[in-house]
Amino acid sequence: MTDNILDKNGVLVQGRIKIFNPETKEVFIDKRNAIHYENMSIALAESLANAGQGFVYEMAFGNGGTSVDPTGIITYLTPNSTGTNASLYNQTYKKIVDDQSVNNVDPNRNKIETRHVSGTNYTDIIVQCLLDYGEPNGQEANDTATDTENQYVFDELGLVSYSPTGTGRLLTHVVFHPVQKSLNRLIQIDYTVRVQSLTGYNEG
Repeated sequence: MTDNILDKNGVLVQGRIKIFNPETKEVFIDKRNAIHYENMSIALAESLANAGQGFVYEMAFGNGGTSVDPTGIITYLTPNSTGTNASLYNQTYKKIVDDQSVNNVDPNRNKIETRHVSGTNYTDIIVQCLLDYGEPNGQEANDTATDTENQYVFDELGLVSYSPTGTGRLLTHVVFHPVQKSLNRLIQIDYTVRVQSLTGYNEG
């Protein structure tokens, strides 16, 4: 053993979401997202320590990420990626995506998997969430809403970790052009989080 050998590594976490209709294949959103690095570091440590919490559990949806002025110009708010108590601007819905949870009512279509190519230094976490025709309850019949403040006209979402207290930490947050969930269409979200080891990484 040589104590004077310093192993310098870094971990890069990146995310991307794709929101689409799985029947028509229409893509509504395809963009990168913000990582909450403090909460993500806690989640990674808790997961590695087998602490019984910290892993991805829910996908949260909200309608507070944008504002529209009288001329129709959309202003996009900055994603919330600081502070351990960070949350969506206005969460209006959430769905369990942990397919190992007994509380997940549709684990075949709301699930998490990992993908790794041997010899590479990254692994992808693929989180899949499907909003079926009948969910959420109280949605409008058709996707013709003009009011972007409708609770199911989503313009923000994020991944939330599991906590036995029932209040998990926001791990990621993305703000996007408003997308309405209505009775007449399915909406699927494929959320990819890439965890990459930066071997030899040296900051400063």
